[in-house]
Amino acid sequence: RWLGLDWDEGPDVEGAFGPYRQSERVAQGLYQKYSDQLVENGHAFKCYCTTDRLDEMRKAQTEKGEFAKYDGQCIHLSAADHAEHVKSETPFVVRMVIPTEGTCIVKDRLRDDIEIDWSQIDMQVLLKSDGNPTYHLAVVVDDHLMEITHIIRGEEWINSAPKHILLYQYFGWDLPVFCHLPLLRNVDKSKLSKRKNPTSILFYQRMGYLPEALLNYLGRMGWSMPDEREKFTLPEMLEVFDIQRVSLGGPVFDVEKLSWLNGMWIREELTDEQLADRLQEWALNRDTLMAFLPFAKQRMETLSDIAPLGNYLVSGMLPITAEQLKSAGIDEEPLIEVCLLYTSDAA
Repeated sequence: RWLGLDWDEGPDVEGAFGPYRQSERVAQGLYQKYSDQLVENGHAFKCYCTTDRLDEMRKAQTEKGEFAKYDGQCIHLSAADHAEHVKSETPFVVRMVIPTEGTCIVKDRLRDDIEIDWSQIDMQVLLKSDGNPTYHLAVVVDDHLMEITHIIRGEEWINSAPKHILLYQYFGWDLPVFCHLPLLRNVDKSKLSKRKNPTSILFYQRMGYLPEALLNYLGRMGWSMPDEREKFTLPEMLEVFDIQRVSLGGPVFDVEKLSWLNGMWIREELTDEQLADRLQEWALNRDTLMAFLPFAKQRMETLSDIAPLGNYLVSGMLPITAEQLKSAGIDEEPLIEVCLLYTSDAA
């Protein structure tokens, strides 16, 4: 909402394909119904293997240099074995049946056909022992029932595509169009992570970036305007957007470039009056001041004392060094974890 992105339907908007919360759909028995259908048709099976057995199995496979995946033990259980497990109320999960030979061809809107050997695909758990679906079952069922025609995900989901394609085929449903986008990268080309770059949208809000500028910058990640201009609005982008113009070379999220673009938006798009309004809305608002004043008041002798006492509220990134934090008596790695946890909670 802060970025100005709206959605057509959802739990807070409603629509023709609700309920939109997975917990509510679980309560309706929706995923259980489709899981049962897969089992009845021989496309899935109940697996009673314990966690200890699965851990030992994967360890043995890894030691042999094999691809770690479920070995199919429970797929061959007899009716008598199943009856015994039912009688003893043995916990179970539902796994999907995967072909043992051949390849799956994933047709991707942005890429050439991708061939993945079925031998590299695990017999995915579809329904957990508590009756809740895993992502793989829920996303296929929900996307079909909500009449989703195009599925756009990050490229880390390519290896899961064969499972989803197979589920569509098991149910006899038409396949949607698949499109796997490149992942955002840090400046050093590593995968974007909060250890190297703040990844929370709300962080950039708190730091004083304009939503228009951040949306503009994100729109340039792996895509560009036909005329190559760097500064544009969302309506301007929508007018000429073509997903085929998305580049597959991992786009780099550079905070310095974002700051440069944000500066352009401040100087070129905001009048002095508009900038004053944005500043007041951002940090100089009454709610922010009221949260801070009870503490500052105890140290104030004149109204001007508010500036040095509250400058951290509008100073962006505080000039704190690693040396200053050593006095906390915490090793570097745990300290980083604490700081990341704090910033996540604050967001």
